[in-house]
Amino acid sequence: MSDRDLSNRARLRSQLTESYEDLVKRLTWRLGSRDFAYEALHETYVRLGRVAEATPIQSPKDYIFRVAINVAKDRQRAENYRVSAAEVDAVLDIDDETPGPDRIAEARSDIEAFRRALAELPPRPREVLRSISIDGARPQDVADRLHVSLRTVESDLKRALTHCANSLGRNLVQRLGGPRPKV
Repeated sequence: MSDRDLSNRARLRSQLTESYEDLVKRLTWRLGSRDFAYEALHETYVRLGRVAEATPIQSPKDYIFRVAINVAKDRQRAENYRVSAAEVDAVLDIDDETPGPDRIAEARSDIEAFRRALAELPPRPREVLRSISIDGARPQDVADRLHVSLRTVESDLKRALTHCANSLGRNLVQRLGGPRPKV
């Protein structure tokens, strides 16, 4: 049987078998590892089974070498995406920062205490606190809407914050210059 009678697949596999040792040497030199060269050639043999029959390949030995190099590159890329066992352990060892049932219950209790403290405030200081601290309104805008001076709004805010802090048993941290302006 002549070369013309053989299919591309059979011709390429036959060439790989004949040139195996030479290909191993070239790949070892190129890849830096004899074991890696063997692995690449074994994968190349499998890939040669998928070669199309339509166009004959002019230089089978060069074609096989190029396929083996591409296989090696694919494997190296895949290795770069793999993580080590130590990296997996590091990710799994991250502390769970979600609050436990005790913290959730405590937070709910604090929220309910804050609601009670708000309800105890007179209407205007309650509205000032809600508008500035919760809704994020600027003190001047709150003063304009309530038809009071800016100083009155600042006084009502201080009164409301002090009352809520005392009701919750917390210390009120005062900043210089009053509330931060919203930009």
